[in-house]
Amino acid sequence: MRLIYITLFLIAGVAFTSCKDDKEEVSTPTAPADTVEKIIEIKTDFGNLYMWLYKETPIHRNNFLGLADTGFFDMTTFHRCVPGFVIQGGDPNTKDNDSTNDGSGGPGYTLPAEINASLLKHTFGAVGAARTNNPQKASSGSQFYIVLPQAGTPSLDNNYTVFGKIIKGMDVALQIVAQPQNPSNNRPYTQIKMDVNVIQKTRAQLRSEFNFEAN
Repeated sequence: MRLIYITLFLIAGVAFTSCKDDKEEVSTPTAPADTVEKIIEIKTDFGNLYMWLYKETPIHRNNFLGLADTGFFDMTTFHRCVPGFVIQGGDPNTKDNDSTNDGSGGPGYTLPAEINASLLKHTFGAVGAARTNNPQKASSGSQFYIVLPQAGTPSLDNNYTVFGKIIKGMDVALQIVAQPQNPSNNRPYTQIKMDVNVIQKTRAQLRSEFNFEAN
């Protein structure tokens, strides 16, 4: 009889150990991968701006990344700086010394509108696509603007595509708009040139360096 009890005890012990091991294996969490994200760095004489490009506007995002990768924006200027409103740049015509055509250039194509005002609004630091007056609200292929007021510019919602956000460097944007300018066209008297690059950051780096949570 004693032998039977010992045998049953051993069997129960093995079963208990097996169940415990199974439970521990199932409940062991798997750490999420810290993916690498692409962001935009805009270098100026006043400091750097860092831009997140929304994945919800893939046409504008991919276009901006492609232009930045090829150096298209390098040596272009912020040619229109309106206090309390926006700073605007990205026109290849601003690379020369002829200021009369600033604001009319681009890469030779437009982009279809990706307006989503219920999700992407003209808040402080929003990056939008400039455009000419056209029924389709198609965007310039390269010209963009950065919203300056703390309250945003809601009057632009539903009219222009918001495709990004400045996640660091809005103090730089405010310095740029404060530079002396021609009041007739809001063009700074001194060319404010930019050097635009695509850089990579992990999600952890975005949190620690920019206090920004990537989606």
